[in-house]
Amino acid sequence: MNYLAHLYLSNNDPLVMVGNFIGDHVKGRRFLRYPDSVQTGILLHRHIDTFTDAHPVFRESSGYFRDGYRRYAGVVGDIIYDHLLAAKWNNYSDESLKSFVNKSHRILMRHYFTLPPRVKQFLPFLIKSRRLENYQTFEGVERTLRIMSANSSLPDHTDFALEQLEKHYITLTGQFNRFMTDIIASSKVFLENTERPQSFEHTEVS
Repeated sequence: MNYLAHLYLSNNDPLVMVGNFIGDHVKGRRFLRYPDSVQTGILLHRHIDTFTDAHPVFRESSGYFRDGYRRYAGVVGDIIYDHLLAAKWNNYSDESLKSFVNKSHRILMRHYFTLPPRVKQFLPFLIKSRRLENYQTFEGVERTLRIMSANSSLPDHTDFALEQLEKHYITLTGQFNRFMTDIIASSKVFLENTERPQSFEHTEVS
């Protein structure tokens, strides 16, 4: 799951949302440097990633992109699932996508100076481009994949990814809906059963 889904699965808790958003950029025990609820969000992020990678439906969805992306097929699957969440947003939330994205932007900017350096670098561009909201269009998916291929080791096979998305859209949508039922339930159980970590004085991650 990518940024939109991680924010969505945070149960509308602002600090959990912050932690869930930055989870990829906080390694090992560095999460202990953050306030309790941010720690919970980081741990939830790790739970979501582990659950997603092991889920047979997600693996099946990612398989459509394996010929073009090989070991990066799951990364593309994450983007595609964020697209499907944005495109089918009204099935999962009573709040409009625009309102949710605006709220998420405000929360992240409110905590900007406690974010990891890498997140500080890309967050203004993510907000300006309205990437989370634009996931709902094929153009938004294309833009995201091209940005990622230009700034990471993701191969630039964007045209192949879009062809696969269009060709298998109905099947991918059905798979996504089944997966969402499971990940929503799993995230809810995780939050209900996770004890708040011991408090630690916050220091900015360097």
